[in-house]
Amino acid sequence: MTVYAERTPSIATRLLQAGEPDAIIATAAALQSGRLVVVPTDTVYGVAADAHNQDAILQLYAVKQRPLSKAIPILLADPERLDDVAREVPPEARALMARFWPGPLTLVVPKRPDLPPALSPDANVAVRIPDCAVARAVIRAAGGAVAATSANRSGEPPAQTAAAALAALGGQVVIVLDGGPAPRGLASTVIDCTGAALRILRAGPLTRDDLAANGIEIL
Repeated sequence: MTVYAERTPSIATRLLQAGEPDAIIATAAALQSGRLVVVPTDTVYGVAADAHNQDAILQLYAVKQRPLSKAIPILLADPERLDDVAREVPPEARALMARFWPGPLTLVVPKRPDLPPALSPDANVAVRIPDCAVARAVIRAAGGAVAATSANRSGEPPAQTAAAALAALGGQVVIVLDGGPAPRGLASTVIDCTGAALRILRAGPLTRDDLAANGIEIL
């Protein structure tokens, strides 16, 4: 049986423009207070929670109607925050980070045991640094790491604009931060770095050929 977290009641949602005074700070403050927000990224709009707040992450599952068995990735603002969420980083993963971060590449690495258990059902965590100044500014102001996944109900198309995210999640998040249309409109490529060989878990903007052109072999 698929298990979901309990859905939250409807709340007031504010639509903020990223260029408005204090919009970044207000969005980060909402995250730090345990609320959910929507932020733009370089791939698609994401619904985000404090990556260190178990209750907020469970609320994110509920809003998405996402099975608890399906992990929530972490977005970082800066590479030096990686050790806050990763127990170890294989050399292959560091090579990918050096070449493709910030950008549309999510890497699965061993997670720190002190992270909230709701982030993933196993010993790993997916991490990425988005190539979006607005997203990174919010993440940095909120402490450096957020749990985030596409701003839509599970099974529906990911939101590529703030208006689409508001239509999908209005009443379930406190802020939708409008940074303009998502430039790629496609969720990130996901690579598992925890095994004997790198493995693509989800196709995305970075293709196998892109990786091969940089000397990276992928199963």
